[in-house]
Amino acid sequence: MKDYLPVSREDMEKRGWDQVDFAYVIGDAYVDHPSFGPAIISRILESEGYRVGIIAQPDWKDENSINIFGEPRLGFLVSAGNMDSMVNHYSVSKKRRSRDYFTPGGVMGKRPDHATVVYGNLIRRTYKNKPIIIGGIEASLRRLAHYDYWDDCLKRSVLLDSQADLLSYGMGEKSIVEIADSLNSGIPVDEITFVRGTVFKTKRLDNLYDYITLPGYDELCADKLNYAKSFGIQYRNTDAFSGKCLVEPYNNNLYVVQNPMSYPLTEEEMDRVYSLPYMRNYHPSYESLGGVDAIKEVKFSLISNRGCYGGCNFCALTFHQGRIIQARSHESIIKEAEIIINDPDFKGYIHDVGGPTANFRKPACKKQLTKGVCPDRQCLFPKLCPNLQVDHSDYLELLRKLRALPGVKKVFIRSGIRFDYIMADPDETFLREMCEYHISGQLKVAPEHISDTVLRTLGKPENSVYRAFCKKYAAINRKLGKPQYLVPYLMSSHPGSTLKEAVELAEYLRDNNLNPEQVQDFYPTPSTISTCMYYTGVDPRTMQPVYVEKNPHGKAMQRALIQYKNPKNYELVHEALTMAHRTDLIGFDKKCLIRPKNTKDIQRKKQGTNTARQTKKTAAEKKYGISFEKYDSIQKAEALRKKNGRKNGHRN
Repeated sequence: MKDYLPVSREDMEKRGWDQVDFAYVIGDAYVDHPSFGPAIISRILESEGYRVGIIAQPDWKDENSINIFGEPRLGFLVSAGNMDSMVNHYSVSKKRRSRDYFTPGGVMGKRPDHATVVYGNLIRRTYKNKPIIIGGIEASLRRLAHYDYWDDCLKRSVLLDSQADLLSYGMGEKSIVEIADSLNSGIPVDEITFVRGTVFKTKRLDNLYDYITLPGYDELCADKLNYAKSFGIQYRNTDAFSGKCLVEPYNNNLYVVQNPMSYPLTEEEMDRVYSLPYMRNYHPSYESLGGVDAIKEVKFSLISNRGCYGGCNFCALTFHQGRIIQARSHESIIKEAEIIINDPDFKGYIHDVGGPTANFRKPACKKQLTKGVCPDRQCLFPKLCPNLQVDHSDYLELLRKLRALPGVKKVFIRSGIRFDYIMADPDETFLREMCEYHISGQLKVAPEHISDTVLRTLGKPENSVYRAFCKKYAAINRKLGKPQYLVPYLMSSHPGSTLKEAVELAEYLRDNNLNPEQVQDFYPTPSTISTCMYYTGVDPRTMQPVYVEKNPHGKAMQRALIQYKNPKNYELVHEALTMAHRTDLIGFDKKCLIRPKNTKDIQRKKQGTNTARQTKKTAAEKKYGISFEKYDSIQKAEALRKKNGRKNGHRN
């Protein structure tokens, strides 16, 4: 029976169930689509014969809200949703967002802050001994002690604060089945310590081997450098093949233990995940509430891969999906495309074919699937690794097959692309076909900055690579006769960026006549290298100091420089240029970013007015043969006569 999973006791009874095996508590509305983590996990469990009921966005102030299905046979699953609940709720300036795209009608406030912790404690108050397994992006990236930007403090593992028994991190398809099978076979949850991709708590370490002990939580709180060292160790142990078991000590002889990451899915396993009977939409009960906006961008999109070896320091993909690329077969993707084409709402446009990075379709090098990724080297940064396999042919073939399908008008690429990877490919076919068939008017790319100093802390290629890509992109579009443009994503206030680098970026924008409408301030989210830099002031891999702008006013100045043409930013830009000793950029010259302040501007205008008056005077004297003053008095008298005539009801 293809249908949505039960969301009520009535749904459960219609299926003939008297109890669910797992009650799945989620912070999002229930959307049964493979772009949503809870949909994948619940369908995987269903395919293994387990009964799953969905409790979407329960009222966390009401303890009965998690009793929809009664007591589940095996336990509760908990996920904050497709986003960290704090990122979902707050902007980088910590202001409350007005809309939640994962909630019916976009209503804000249907989930709590720190949802994983709140839901876990809500369940534990009623079910003292029932297993609670937490997962999803929020739990995954908070699995060990972590810096919380919103509370500006170091927090314990979310496993402890949520009172959960087990944490499934990463994508979770393999670990959740092993956990379910273990519980189903009667193994107590506190003895499930052997599953890859999980974190558990224990008071004894005698059953562990080949592990690394991290600094204890008290040590981390006492010295930020201890946290940087700990994070550096964590970063070097994110790989499934080479990563070690990590132990984080807490008080009272309590330990939080992170098992190595789950092995990457094979092509066949990936295909199976995306072939499950998803309904591919939000639950119909939300229709009257306005639907769920988050489905719009993904409903007619295709996920072709996961994982990323790009190594951007501000991205948490290394900690969540890993650096090894996992891809689906062409047959699997085309089969899903045919399902999309038959959707009544499909208008002929496939919105995206990609993943974290669209043009990555296989591991960076052959050794990764047997030996894993290099713990102390990046594939693309600071230079391309000589072992990197640069090849777009598989992705090209896939795109050609998709755009040849009946009913398809255009196939877009909207996932991020790595322009440095494109530049490393001696064959220009992919770039040419992308420009010709897969974008419409503009291509969004993410250089993030133009200063090599900042790019190094970002983990991005040198600016010369981006400039070369811009030239190549422009040249190909000229050949194609297409007036298509690049839209660069830029980031302000990232660690490493001082006012000096922010001014450099503003000058680049001036020289290239760019006026960004949107700018992303650096957002310190859990489990990224950049966030560790922000909190500790050092690079956790080298322990070298990094400049960090934390003052809100300083951050505002850096942001304003990127949008220096906006009149609202004038005062901030003026202050920034003064502080950076770049007042040479304040003036009337073409190279200047802004004009002087009002007093000087008025003098310039006055001078211009006097010049114009003199020109007018000379012209009048030549034309009428009388002095300008006499001509001016005649004109004023005539204007007064006409005005008095209109007042008396006459029109001259």
